[in-house]
Parts: sequence; C-alpha cells; structure tokens
Amino acid sequence: MTVDENTAPNRSTARVSVAAVWLFVAVGAVITAVFVAPDARLQWFPIVLAAATILSFCLQLALDSKVGFVNRLMASVGGSVVILAVATGVLALATSVEG
Repeated sequence: MTVDENTAPNRSTARVSVAAVWLFVAVGAVITAVFVAPDARLQWFPIVLAAATILSFCLQLALDSKVGFVNRLMASVGGSVVILAVATGVLALATSVEG
C-alpha cells in the first residue's frame, strides 16, 4: 500500500494530535507548579517545552502526511509556548502575592 503524498490527514485527527500536545503541556505545567520548589520552576518549564516539541514531532510524523505538517507542528509548539507563558505569569503573580 502506498501513501498518496497530496492527501491531507483527516481534520479531526490533526486537531486531536495538536490538542494532545497542549494537554501534555498543561498537565506538565500543573505538575511542575505543584511538585517543584518555587525557585526551580523556571528551570523545569523549558524541559516541559522540550518534551512537548519532541512529542509534537512524533505525533505529526505518525500522521504520515506531508500536507500541513508545518502548520500542525507550528500549532502544537506555538500553543505549548503560550500555555507555558500563561503558567509562568500565573505562578509569578502567585509568588508575588505570597511574599
């Protein structure tokens, strides 16, 4: 069986692959906020982003379609950056309020 190179993956499949990365990052941010010491949190967020980037590549390459690869990858990694930026802001506000 050959893969047609001009066929885009199903939209719902593409959306699920992007949303899975975002969910991974959100869970990683919560785990980091809960279990990591406040002075080490900023060291762990880049690790979460690196893991999300690798996961993004794996999921997008698993779809086995060249069409839209860059857009899907950009959505996955870009959304991950935004989620971690929001988490960083929330933790910075919480830290400043506490002390």
